[in-house]
Amino acid sequence: MATLVCILGGYLAGSIPFAILVSRAMGLPDPRSYGSGNIGTTNVLRSGSKIAALLTLVGDAGKGCAAVFAAQALGADGEQAAVVGFSAFIGHAYPVWLHFRGGKGVATAAGVLVAFDWRMGLTVIAAWLAIAVVSRYSSLAAIVAAVVAPVAAWYFDGTGAVLACVATMSVVLVLRHRVNIGKLLRGEESRIGEKRAVTQ
Repeated sequence: MATLVCILGGYLAGSIPFAILVSRAMGLPDPRSYGSGNIGTTNVLRSGSKIAALLTLVGDAGKGCAAVFAAQALGADGEQAAVVGFSAFIGHAYPVWLHFRGGKGVATAAGVLVAFDWRMGLTVIAAWLAIAVVSRYSSLAAIVAAVVAPVAAWYFDGTGAVLACVATMSVVLVLRHRVNIGKLLRGEESRIGEKRAVTQ
């Protein structure tokens, strides 16, 4: 029962839509009404407010990290904490408050990875940053980071629940970027900072 409560708590924490909350608090348009329509940092950046994008990034990553740390503080073992972290990620991607239409989950996954093992988290974040800086494609950076994540999990933590959790998050992340993959292949993907007025 305690494990189920922690899993539900992780899901509910992950489902908090910081992009929408931050945008409302700052008097900005609902991020679902412009650009990609995604409730994530990259799309909020298209509003023209870097502060709003930063706050969204911190909120989305923080809720993933906080869910795992809270579970650990309540006595969860490694396997239980891994499941809670995955639940937070799923909460962001499929939030009950938004009819299960959430964000891609990149920042939340990063927060979960940092909570699992800071070395793992920083390795994956570094991979994302490297690709993002060179290509200026957030989606490409996310896909590469998703591929790197299970390798980093195996290297730093070996086999077990954490690796299974990270590998599953990576698969979900890549699948949620399938539209972006198509646009990348066609040369139609927007770069970081570009504004798009039409919702896809």
